[in-house]
Amino acid sequence: VGRLFSEFALTMAAAVVFSSFVALSLSPMLASKLLKANEGENRLHRWVERTLLTSRRVYARLLRGVLRWRWLALLVFAGLFGFTAWLFNELPTEYTPREDRGAFFVLVNGPEGATYDYMSAYMDEIEARIMEFVEAGEVTRLLVRAPRSFGGVTTFNTGMAIVVLDDWENRRPGWEIMRDVQARLADLTGVRTFPIMRQGFAGGQQQPFRFVLGGASSYEELAQWRDILLQRIAEDNPGLVDVDSDYKETQPQLEVVIDYQRAADLGVNVGVIGRTLETMLGSRRATTYIDAGEEYDVILEGERDDKRRAASLENIYVRSDNSGELIPLSNLVTLREYAGSTMLNRYNRNRAITLDAGLQEGVALGVALERVEELAREHLPETLVIDYKGQSLDLKKSGGSLLFVFVLGLLVVFLVLAAQFESFVHPIVIMLGVPLAIGGALFGLWVTGSSLNLYSQIGLVMLIGLAAKNGILIVEFANQLRDAGKPFDDALLEASALRLRPILMTGVTTVAGAIPLVMATGAGAETRAVIGIVVVSGVSVSMVLTLFVIPVLYSLLARNTGSPRRVARQLEAERADGRVPCQPGQ
Repeated sequence: VGRLFSEFALTMAAAVVFSSFVALSLSPMLASKLLKANEGENRLHRWVERTLLTSRRVYARLLRGVLRWRWLALLVFAGLFGFTAWLFNELPTEYTPREDRGAFFVLVNGPEGATYDYMSAYMDEIEARIMEFVEAGEVTRLLVRAPRSFGGVTTFNTGMAIVVLDDWENRRPGWEIMRDVQARLADLTGVRTFPIMRQGFAGGQQQPFRFVLGGASSYEELAQWRDILLQRIAEDNPGLVDVDSDYKETQPQLEVVIDYQRAADLGVNVGVIGRTLETMLGSRRATTYIDAGEEYDVILEGERDDKRRAASLENIYVRSDNSGELIPLSNLVTLREYAGSTMLNRYNRNRAITLDAGLQEGVALGVALERVEELAREHLPETLVIDYKGQSLDLKKSGGSLLFVFVLGLLVVFLVLAAQFESFVHPIVIMLGVPLAIGGALFGLWVTGSSLNLYSQIGLVMLIGLAAKNGILIVEFANQLRDAGKPFDDALLEASALRLRPILMTGVTTVAGAIPLVMATGAGAETRAVIGIVVVSGVSVSMVLTLFVIPVLYSLLARNTGSPRRVARQLEAERADGRVPCQPGQ
């Protein structure tokens, strides 16, 4: 998040600096050389002039009516602010929008203990079925691998296929191809397949939904919590598909239970039983010896064929410390067969089970996480510890980052305006127009079915400066007219009417520049469209509403204020009349 925001900030700052320099130097020079005095007007020019003049007259009449009922207008503004807050809570959240990256993975999981030969046969079949898409021209490269390594761990019951798609103009959307691939592989009963689109951030070979359960005293208790939550997920259907966990009780295991009382009665030490089991069923390094200058380990272990079955315990004996006799180990221990997990994972030093899942089409990651967290809090014990991994964790972190960046941006802009106006009231009037732009952007996302994500957050931060621009134009010009001696109401009406043209022109050009982002297709179109929607809707709504809200707020808050120049002149006049005593040294 920090890298994206910093690159965006550097780009915007450099663009504004260079454009300001060009506007103050190159543009006037070009105007003096290219524009001609008394140049004839064409039809388009006359139509634009008539439209703007008519708009200014209509706007002036509407503004007079709004200023007469400014308290009612203030209530409308408060309602819009509440609607913005409602939209912010209503919009779905996700880390990044669904994006066709031009390649996707097909993860394959086989049963526990599956051999390479078992998986190889299925991977050959999966390759043959996906090759149909190669023949159709939608897939250009296909790489099939078994087993699959992840995090430095190789598991032989897994496999992976990397599917590289053709150019965007020569194929269907990648999500449609993924659905077709999943349908082609659905009848393979010996393995489970999970198509995953390659992601630019926090993606890789992982599902977007990664929900961590912790806080239990044992893995068995965690497994019970997992089963309860999986049942609730199946009943509630929060928009998840291919739900899986990293704790699978599929590894056959034997637990050796020692009868301590009987061992004590027969004079057999428990440590002897453990060392015997270690030596005969596993292996133990007894000592080392040196031969020709090389040191070798001496490893004791039982015959391989004698330790393949549970009945092998009947052939293992331990010696009694009391009588010195050999006692069959089967008289001292019992065996319990059970299925356990091959891995016992921890997360943040807690025993943990991670639930992985994909998302149904149209379901945002934030909505799914929120619903599953509600189910977990409702049906699992209070000792439950909830955490996140991968893209889910990044989504949770990015929300706090956005709030910090947004508040910091508002504060910096406010302080800069306060230094320029030498007043705190005028910046407050200007900054109160920012929620209108944010509300317009959120409304655009809501109407188009988009979400709050990393890219829409960048657009929202950009709107802080764009929304403040309209207020600066009105407030600064109103202060200039008041400095010239005009009454407060007349200065406000004239400033608003005269600034209508630059506000409309800059707003329309900004919207026009962002329309190609909304209409973009091809690589990365999903992310560019989100930024375009935020800019188009936010600037459009703020351009219209600030024309009324800023004058109303200015009339309510700034009536008893003045610009620095006006205050300085008034103090100078009062000193000249002797009403304000001069300070020593003045």
